[in-house]
Parts: sequence; C-alpha cells; structure tokens
Amino acid sequence: MALPWLEAMPPLSRLSSVMGATAATPPTRLAFLFVPNGVNAPQWAPTGTGTAWSPSTLLEPLERVREHVSILSGLAHHNAKALGDGPGDHARSSACFLTGAHPHKTAGSDIAVGISADQVAARALEGQTRFSSLELGCEGGRQSGDCDSGYACVYSTNISWRSARTPNAKETNPRRLFERLFEVGPGRETTAARAERLRTRRSILDYVRVDARRLAAGLGKADRLRVDEYFESVRQLEQRIEVVETMEQDPSQLTTFERPEGIPGDYREHLDLMSELMILAFKLDLTRVSTFMWSNEGSNRSFPFLDVPEGHHQLSHHKGDESMIEKIRRIDRFHVDAYAKFIERLASEPEGEGTLLDNCMVVYGSAIGDGNRHNHDDLPILLAGRGGGTLSPGRHLAHEKNTPLCNLYASLLDRMNVPVDTLGDSTGRLSTL
Repeated sequence: MALPWLEAMPPLSRLSSVMGATAATPPTRLAFLFVPNGVNAPQWAPTGTGTAWSPSTLLEPLERVREHVSILSGLAHHNAKALGDGPGDHARSSACFLTGAHPHKTAGSDIAVGISADQVAARALEGQTRFSSLELGCEGGRQSGDCDSGYACVYSTNISWRSARTPNAKETNPRRLFERLFEVGPGRETTAARAERLRTRRSILDYVRVDARRLAAGLGKADRLRVDEYFESVRQLEQRIEVVETMEQDPSQLTTFERPEGIPGDYREHLDLMSELMILAFKLDLTRVSTFMWSNEGSNRSFPFLDVPEGHHQLSHHKGDESMIEKIRRIDRFHVDAYAKFIERLASEPEGEGTLLDNCMVVYGSAIGDGNRHNHDDLPILLAGRGGGTLSPGRHLAHEKNTPLCNLYASLLDRMNVPVDTLGDSTGRLSTL
C-alpha cells in the first residue's frame, strides 16, 4: 500500500520507503469531470463578476465552496459544431471536450479526433506515478456501432484519447478500480486466494498490519493520527464496495476471476464511490491526472431519487415545456451539488501546509451549452482548486464570447509544467486565472 503525504517524509527518512512511500513536495493534480447534455442555460450564469458574483438557481450549491471555485463563462468549442457534417452534436461534444478537435464522422473503424489534454499531461508525467492517468465513468463504453446520427459510439462514450484513433477505456466498476489502486486481483493473487479473500471479507489492511505497526513506531503523533485515519478511510471504502457486491452477487460463489457486477443500483452511491476512489488515488500520488465521465454523452439516465422518471436526454429537448424544464433544473442542480461535495472532500484532506484541493485543478463541464439548443458556445465550465498556488479561485471569470475552451486547458498544462504550443483550437492562454 502507498501512503499519503506525512510530515516524516521530507527530508527522506528511513521510514519513507516502508510500504511504498516517497518523500516529495505535494504535486499538482489535474482532473476533468464531464457531464452530458448541457444545462438549462437561462438559469446557469451567475450575476456579477470577479469575487462579487451571486449564484444563479443552478449554481446555489456552490455557495458552500465559493472560495474554492471559479465560474468561467464565454468559453466555446468551435470544433464541436457541425462544420458541414450535419447532426451529431452529442458525439461531437464528448469527442471534442478534451481534444478541441472535430471528430471524423464515421460509424465504422476509421475514427479520428485528437489527443486529449489529460493525455498530453499523462505522457509528459509518465513514470512519475504508478498510473500515468486514470479514466473513470459511471456508464460503460461502446467501442463499435452508431450512437449519434452516423457518429461511432466510441465518440459518445470516451473523453480521453491517447492518440487521434485510440481512446482510453474508462473503469466503471468500484471493485476493479479499488484492486487496481492496491495491486490485488488478477495477476497478483491466485484464483483460490482471491475467492477466499472475497468470501471471508478480508481487508487489504490485513496484508500490511506488521508493516503498519513498524511504521507507526517511528512516526510522530500527528503522522500516526493521519495514518490511522487513512487506514480507516480505506476500510470504509472496502465495506461500502462489499455492501454493493452483496446486493449484486454472492462473493462466496466467486471461484474464478470473473468479477461481480459490483456497480451500485443507486447512481448517487456509484458517483460517490468512484469520486472517493479518485480522491484516494490523488492522495496517495498514484496518479496526477484523471478524467471522470459522470455519464456518457447523450445519456438518457433517469433520476428517480429526484422524482424524475424520464430520461435526461429526452428532457433536455424540452422545447419550452415548463414541466420538462423543471426536471432538467433538478438534474442540473444535483450535478452541481455533487461537484460541490467532491470539492468539499478534497478540501477536507490535509496535505503539506494546506489541503489536497490546494494542489489540485478540477475542471467540471460539458461541450454543449444549452441542452435544448445544442450550442457549443458559452459552455458551463467550473474550475476549482489552487493548482499548487498558481490559481486564484472564488471568482466569476467572464471571457470574450467564443474564447476557445482549449485556452483554459493550455493554461492548466502550463501549471503542470507541461507547456504546449497549441492544443486543439487554442489561440493562447487565459490571463484571468
């Protein structure tokens, strides 16, 4: 098991190598959280600019984290527009979101778009962490077929592209992600050992108890408390995953490496579990780059816990129907509230002289502005964190109309010490950040 940042780590001590820890100044992390189908644009934009902004109806959940978050308006994705290719705004939205490139319209295998911003960073940082990047989602991907007016499904179900023709498949199963982070599972356990671990509900912590006691003996009081809290949080995550698996499938029947579905039936729990695992990966410096598709583009997920039995995509085409608009508002607010919760969790994790959030840059948004109009300008974009002291959050940053969203990405890559001349359709940097 890796360890979170501890006071004992700088300067490097003999304890630093125990259980995989390394001494380092807290690094900067970069995360992209994608939501589908745009928003109800008339109720998105705040009033006022700079620090004197007041939240709109949809942004009210940000009040509790307003010192950590900036709202960026005026940003656009020109290459998500049709540009002569006709319908297919949803596929172009997700394909363009991090690449800034116009996807080749095809339902076949001759896909082509561009390298995404996360993978530009991952390539430059390769070898510094166990995972160059992590790609997460709450809906599975499809790598073949036609999902949107002649665009291949691969465009609608991926935002991370390591080359113009190669997407990074995302992980949607909390158990599989947990086992990747802690290096258990296929290739690391025998079939019998894994079946026994799941049957008896053995914790990953059972395998490191001796090392943990040896480590604790040489730590100060604050570090011991931090390690205890870390182990407790890991165990709580394990237990939450076990509850989901028990509901989905009996682990005692697992005699092979076929995994239980293990995906919560409640979207809120699924979203929260995957978010917690991303936070854990950042906290342990297992990766510094991650993407998370909360749903695939064009998703028609329903939200029964919001009293919204209809599908999201269906409702986004409301054509002015007030009853449909009201349900879209509930979905949009739920998403913003979930983002605020994610930011609160990052801000609650101590790291160095500040918090984990202080060393993060977390982008939230979509490449569709208004879900009813399918426009690709004035996109709903939020940015949280201080980027290791390089960002000044807490503001509404109003940019000139049609400023490329890729200008933001190029600016964030600079702060990751990954400078690029251009990215997608970028024309420069954002001086407002």
